[in-house]
Amino acid sequence: MQSLSVLDAVLMHIFRGLLVLGLGCAAALAQTSGAGADDGARLGTLGQRFLQEALASEPAGALPLRMQIEVGALDPRLQLAPCARVEPYLPPGSRLWGRTRLGLRCVQGRVAWNVFLPVTVRAFGPAWVLRSNIPNGAVLRAEDAVEAEVDWAAEPAAVLANPDLWVGQTAARTLMAGQALRQAMVRPPELFGAGAQVKVLAQGPGYAVTADGQALSAGGAGQTVRVRMANGRIVSGVVNGAGAVELAL
Repeated sequence: MQSLSVLDAVLMHIFRGLLVLGLGCAAALAQTSGAGADDGARLGTLGQRFLQEALASEPAGALPLRMQIEVGALDPRLQLAPCARVEPYLPPGSRLWGRTRLGLRCVQGRVAWNVFLPVTVRAFGPAWVLRSNIPNGAVLRAEDAVEAEVDWAAEPAAVLANPDLWVGQTAARTLMAGQALRQAMVRPPELFGAGAQVKVLAQGPGYAVTADGQALSAGGAGQTVRVRMANGRIVSGVVNGAGAVELAL
């Protein structure tokens, strides 16, 4: 699976260039008379042009995904004062992925202003798309999905581009034909149910202890579960491939 850290690196490359966009906007806005509609059109056009050029300047094959960026329009009723320097930024908690927005603020002008430009970032790449509906709890097989190009940014959850990450897993909910397989749509097969007696393994430097406990929830390989020990103490650990719970000490 392409990790989100790789995607973030690509998007950060685009965002670093937004400082250049700010200089371009400054040159355009410094010459305006403050007509809001004209300013909005310039900002939108410059934003679209810069982002497309930033992607086109990448060497062939350097980007893990085929990126497309759509820049929306500012409210035409805005009256923006001339500005010698416009600074683009990402609002707190947002990222250049899917439907988002880009902040533009005047940091060198007679009147300080701050506006938001709607942006849609699409990232097309290979994914596995379901051929038919899959009921909740069913085990996924290789023939259940076919490879196709999808927009990775259409949903927040990461795409499971590697079949090893979903073949043999169980559907976490009812899945529909045409859906691209993503994280949170599958889970490991259950190795034990809630209330089952499980082995608890505690290991540290120079020692290893095994005890029995009662699972407080169902568990599959790689999942974190809570277990009630014989003395009443509740511990948390990760289920291994054999169905035992390993404590992280």
